[in-house]
Amino acid sequence: MKHLLIVYHSKTGNTQKLAEAVLKGAQDKEVTEVEVRYLQAPEAGPDDLRWADGLLLGTPENFGYMSGMMKDFLDRTYYEVEGELQALPYAIFISAENDGSGAVNAIQRIANGYPFVEVHEALIAKGEVTDEHLQACRELGLTLAAGLEAGIF
Repeated sequence: MKHLLIVYHSKTGNTQKLAEAVLKGAQDKEVTEVEVRYLQAPEAGPDDLRWADGLLLGTPENFGYMSGMMKDFLDRTYYEVEGELQALPYAIFISAENDGSGAVNAIQRIANGYPFVEVHEALIAKGEVTDEHLQACRELGLTLAAGLEAGIF
């Protein structure tokens, strides 16, 4: 059994909608050998990262950066798991009013130190969350889960 950790933060509910779609995809009935843990950033910690075989990070874009709660999660876990993790496949999903690139770049920079290995292009939902954004998030969750199950990641 593989383990997929989904960690997200949402203030307005937009990123939560994306996270719920990611979760739905990760729990697709075709994927039977992946256990999913779905946590808001303040609830997630080092033991969750130690448990995980794959990771999905979701955050709103705040001032061209990730949310403070997502940064807090990364700050609270980095030194605690340093040297303990194998390369952890991950992907990012962002709810953005701007272009989302600042949030993506910040997470990617920090992820390099863990080590996390990006296995899917960041998904950026610009503006109001649409059905297309939700479908893309479902596909992202399914891709990570199926990739873990198949041993691709």
